[in-house]
Amino acid sequence: MIQTSGVIICLGYILGLLFTAVPGGGVWILVLGIVCAVFFRRGAKSRRLPQKSETGKNQVDVASSNLQVTSLPQVWLIAGLIGLLASFYLQWRVPQPTVSDISQFVPSEGSNQEQLVIVRGKIASNPRLTRSQRGQFWLQVSQLDEVKNQKDTKETQKGAAGKLYVTVPILKATGLHPGQEIAVTGILYKPKPASNPGAFDFQKFLQQEGAFAGLSGRQINILDEEQRWGWWQIREKIVRSHVRGLDIPEGPLVSAMVLGGKAVDLPYDIRDLFVQAGLAHALAASGFQTSLILSVILQLTRRAKKATQVTLGALGLIIFLSLTGFQPSVLRAVIMGFAALVGLALNRKVKQLGSLLLAATLLLVFNPLWIWDLGFQLSFLATLGLVVTVPAITQRLNWVPSAIASLISVPLAATIWTLPVQLFVFGVVPAYSLLLNIITTPLISIISIGGIISAIFALILPEAGSAVAIFLHYPSDLLIKLVEFFSQLPGNSLVLGSISTWQLLAIYGLILLVWLVNWWQKRWWFAGLITFSLVLFPAWHSASTLSRITVLEAGAEPVVIVQDRGTVTLINSGDEGTGRYTILPFLQQQGVNRIDWAIATDFQRNNNDAWLEILQRLQIKNFYAYATNKKNSLTDQAIPQLLQQQQGIYQLLPVGQTINLGSTVAQLINEQPMMQLQVLGQSWLLVGDVEPKEVERIMKAGGWPSPQVLWCNAESLKDLVMMLKPQMAIASSGSVDSKILAELSKTATKVFVTAQDGAIQWTPNSEFESFTQVSESKSSVL
Repeated sequence: MIQTSGVIICLGYILGLLFTAVPGGGVWILVLGIVCAVFFRRGAKSRRLPQKSETGKNQVDVASSNLQVTSLPQVWLIAGLIGLLASFYLQWRVPQPTVSDISQFVPSEGSNQEQLVIVRGKIASNPRLTRSQRGQFWLQVSQLDEVKNQKDTKETQKGAAGKLYVTVPILKATGLHPGQEIAVTGILYKPKPASNPGAFDFQKFLQQEGAFAGLSGRQINILDEEQRWGWWQIREKIVRSHVRGLDIPEGPLVSAMVLGGKAVDLPYDIRDLFVQAGLAHALAASGFQTSLILSVILQLTRRAKKATQVTLGALGLIIFLSLTGFQPSVLRAVIMGFAALVGLALNRKVKQLGSLLLAATLLLVFNPLWIWDLGFQLSFLATLGLVVTVPAITQRLNWVPSAIASLISVPLAATIWTLPVQLFVFGVVPAYSLLLNIITTPLISIISIGGIISAIFALILPEAGSAVAIFLHYPSDLLIKLVEFFSQLPGNSLVLGSISTWQLLAIYGLILLVWLVNWWQKRWWFAGLITFSLVLFPAWHSASTLSRITVLEAGAEPVVIVQDRGTVTLINSGDEGTGRYTILPFLQQQGVNRIDWAIATDFQRNNNDAWLEILQRLQIKNFYAYATNKKNSLTDQAIPQLLQQQQGIYQLLPVGQTINLGSTVAQLINEQPMMQLQVLGQSWLLVGDVEPKEVERIMKAGGWPSPQVLWCNAESLKDLVMMLKPQMAIASSGSVDSKILAELSKTATKVFVTAQDGAIQWTPNSEFESFTQVSESKSSVL
């Protein structure tokens, strides 16, 4: 009975944290607890046994029986109260900048001049390489100096504190390590929230890490040359030993499979391959490595005393935890490992479900913000699937050999429990993930075991560790080739679109029913059919009925996406990185697998590098290129080749020719970057780098009417609005002075600036809305 009460209370706490995403979530958990308490109390009365007075023994038995039944309602009430308190506890633990936090010294957005500063502090993490090929690390700030001029004349030193996200040129970060005292010269900035739907929220990421500012560093001065001992030295010794024996990328891959991807600077191309193929878990240190370590230690010490086994097992877990860097998923696995050691010491069988809930609750008491950490969520759900679903799947696979049944049931159970969250966050399903997991599980086991053995040898003698690592060359090389092969198969990534919160809750409700209710266990196929319907039908309905225009915040290039009842038109792709970080995340969130029409207007003069990123992930049926583009760049030469491989059509877009793109009609007005569009019944004019006077001359000479919607650069906004008088004007590429915005507000034109408002969206049944305003209104409700 005590175990059941503990489970209910732990669930109440976890649900209280989760329901903070719902308005009044903690109150709803309390109401749920009260309802369950009333329900179980009534059930207890109906099931209460009759009192027997013949013997005292019977009276005691009946009293204890009644106590067990009637105490359950009290547990539900306590769980509801704990859920309510958990919601307040999470809000209390949300990091807030202090008065002396380094973010308080960031210049205001209205300041035009960059202010150089010197920030002193201690490095708090291993330097890593970013996608933009810069070194990145966390800095624990202790002091701030402002630089008056280039001669490094400093003002009075200011006391500062807090955590800082620092990026520096890669050569400047070489040789740095945690614990060093350094002074970084650079520009302070505040992180911005996501400007586009589906985009990465940098501000939220830093806040979850307890940081509220970033520093773009230019110069580093090391203040403390003394090298103090740290776990980073052991990690570095292991990684170097693996790289020496296996070279790159096999060496860092083996290290990542042993220590976790967050503790090892794994090349992004390998990391992306594993994520795209559905093998990201292989790069995350968690329960698999913990189980291996415990199994090896207990097997080697099987003839020793239990005290020795428990001591060595605990020591192995502590060392592994320290090497991986105290990641939430590893902490969860280590706590469950300690629970298994306690069970071994007491000669008692540990219930895995109970230890999992206890581990999750302890971690969330320590840091309730981990409830929103994706790694923690996936690790918890995958482990839950292994505990409660693997036995049922294995039982249904009793007609195949047990080894094969285990290979199938483990990845299948983990997929069942984690896939809804992946759809909710990413909207993408790796089509061959299950098959690839089944094939690669033996390889992953061999590499992990061999990597751990190699790491142990490396700590004793680095050359011996490298010699052992050499034997992992063929398994790791085969694993990479398998991942590459499956990543290149047609339809590898099924883009279904991000599911809503109600879909997520409904799917997990069905999974819980199949787990807990006998009727649903016998009809698991019916629950699966409902789940597929919950995902596919809303996605199909939205794609077939949605009509929307989206202007993405993509810098100086007007990136416009038109969705009209299943057809998708993309105009422009922006500069390098825009495709990966802006366009593709948006299309994935919307469930777009194919682009029907694409136009590269080249408004910013050969600024079309993102097309390659898009073509490598999505098919484009019809591609129109700016006819005046000389196609000298490698990008321009590669686009027709990729389109030919996809059986797409590549055409030039001559000046003055009108092309029909489904619901969109496009026409280049002049050799200057100007394009007129008829989109969903609206007339649009896109104006690139053209002087307003030249625009006026071209419009008058061609007899072009004033557009309903105007897109232009921020510098030309005022003149073009006054001249063309559109109903709506959208400006990109820079900020607009507040005086100009105040002056334009007196006109009939509604003005948006994507640098401030984020993406702009319009549907036939609503007005133009900015993504930033919509996000802020949702946040205020929550």
